[in-house]
Amino acid sequence: MQDAGRSGCPINLTLEVLGDRWSLLVMRDIIFGNRRHFRDLLNQSEEGIASNVLAERLKRFEECGLLTRSADPSHKQRSILSLTEKAIELLPVLAALGTWGRK
Repeated sequence: MQDAGRSGCPINLTLEVLGDRWSLLVMRDIIFGNRRHFRDLLNQSEEGIASNVLAERLKRFEECGLLTRSADPSHKQRSILSLTEKAIELLPVLAALGTWGRK
């Protein structure tokens, strides 16, 4: 996802994926809120994310290998979002951000 002319710094590369207003909040809701469906993420967002923004973030997370989608056997038009190992590695980072934010 690196743009021409952008730094290869690990922090910059992380910000390329998670550095916008919504990405960390969506990831928080998936990891800590155990929300696995688009509708749950949309309707239970405390911050009121727009559906088009949520759809774009989820698509980017899939492209970056943070999420996978699978068919929901209980409903043919729903899919289940699952964290990949790469996304699970974000858990302690988000926990540390929360701890820092509380201080």
